[in-house]
Amino acid sequence: MTAALPTPADLAFELAPVGLLVTRDRVIERCNRAFAGMFGYSRQQLVGQTTEMLYPSHAEYEDIGARGVRSMLAEGIHRDERIMVHRNGELFWCAVSGQPVDPAQPYACAIWVFEDLRPRRPVGMALTPREREISAQILAGRTSKQIARDLALSPRTVETYRLRLMRKLEARTVGELISRLLGLP
Repeated sequence: MTAALPTPADLAFELAPVGLLVTRDRVIERCNRAFAGMFGYSRQQLVGQTTEMLYPSHAEYEDIGARGVRSMLAEGIHRDERIMVHRNGELFWCAVSGQPVDPAQPYACAIWVFEDLRPRRPVGMALTPREREISAQILAGRTSKQIARDLALSPRTVETYRLRLMRKLEARTVGELISRLLGLP
């Protein structure tokens, strides 16, 4: 008796050059090799675990999750760039896209794509969770007012964080700040 050959869909899922993930209520149901490798785990170590283990902090898990629900309810999809954490504690940037199976219940079952941005965007300096959130929003081209609305902060608070980031990264302009956040010289 011969083993059944994998279906083309199974092959595409397993061999995709980006991380692929299926979640139910933010619990990992299935992931491919690229996803497991990106985070330094085996697939067996990830399946059945909450995705919270992949975030630098509980607050970031909650905040990004809330934004994800809002955008999936409004647009049917969520896209962002965020800092995640490798099993060894290393922080790294990821581009993430997610789509729910049922748009009315975004996290009941969702399909996610993760692209590792480490090669072109290193995390050069230790940032606080809020600084990481605001950095991601700045890199997405959002204004202070938009960031404030998304994060339920005042625009003045966002400006304070932006200035703090500029001092921390020794940037004189917002353009320099973006360049430093992207890991460019």
